[in-house]
Amino acid sequence: MARLAISLSTVLFAAMFFVGHWLPLVAPRQLEEATMSVRFDQWMANHGVEYESIEEKEKRFNVFKENLRFIESVNAEKRSYKLSLNKFADLSLDEFRKQYMGLRGDVAPPKKAPVGPFMYANVSALALAPAPAPEYDTMDWREKGVVTPIKDQQDCGCCWAFSAVAAVESITKIKTGNSVSLSEQELVDCVTGGTSRGCQGGLMDEAFQFIINNGGLASEADYPYQAMDGACDAQKSSSKTSTITGYQNIPSGDEDSLLRAVANQPVSVGVDGSGFEFKHYSEGVFTGDCGTEMSHAVTAIGYGTTEDGTDYWLIKNSWGQTWGDKGYMKMQRGVNLCGIANMASYPVA
Repeated sequence: MARLAISLSTVLFAAMFFVGHWLPLVAPRQLEEATMSVRFDQWMANHGVEYESIEEKEKRFNVFKENLRFIESVNAEKRSYKLSLNKFADLSLDEFRKQYMGLRGDVAPPKKAPVGPFMYANVSALALAPAPAPEYDTMDWREKGVVTPIKDQQDCGCCWAFSAVAAVESITKIKTGNSVSLSEQELVDCVTGGTSRGCQGGLMDEAFQFIINNGGLASEADYPYQAMDGACDAQKSSSKTSTITGYQNIPSGDEDSLLRAVANQPVSVGVDGSGFEFKHYSEGVFTGDCGTEMSHAVTAIGYGTTEDGTDYWLIKNSWGQTWGDKGYMKMQRGVNLCGIANMASYPVA
């Protein structure tokens, strides 16, 4: 027993010596890999993700690691916003762009909207605002009950339809007092003959024009979302829950005009949402790296100013509640960040 005890202690000492001298050389990479593996498994569980093969899981794990490293490097800089491991964490930037960028910003909208020039051009936003306020510096249409809950377009590139529908839902509530969730799928299936191609991308102006020509838009309940292209269902489309009389385009690049419009109703806007930081945005005022490529459509539902004096836009996205701040985002205002004022329009009812 004594000989065995000596042998064991000798082995333990040797092991401790080896670990003490060699662990610093090999452990960091192994530890990082093990930590990332645990985080990947946690992320899969949190988002209900399963893969069809070990090979696919390994591929996604490698993408996940690269995304995680970038997220942590940005967050370490203590910017005014944070990034997170959201549901896009196993997608490369190219994959993300192909699946979720659906605004045809390369096609110019009509120069003249059906109801004439910008209706808020010569009236102060404060005078038009629907509720008096001591200062004209804040608007959040959610607080007024005119914004429907966050929706999820999934991997169908029809953000244009969600942006248009959100704006129509809001103006319907403002004008009639009726709150209803309207059908994006009807727009995906039925807006044809122009630029829009369902899940392959489209334009909010064409969505508005369809609603006008069709005499209204069906409810979500009557024409439910399928997250894929389909044939226009004339019977479902005949169920007209809400309608508009026209739409207007805001002068391109003019944030002051956009502010006047958003003071009175939520507005459909195009943005450059194709960047990594936009993809993984989590909270705070986004001031991140983006250009002016009109690749994604969202809805401007308000604006405000932080305690440190940073002006921001409040936007509603269509990537579900696990993206951003429960589906919403604050973007720096006053610098036309991501081209937010370049392609903005709103329905008239």
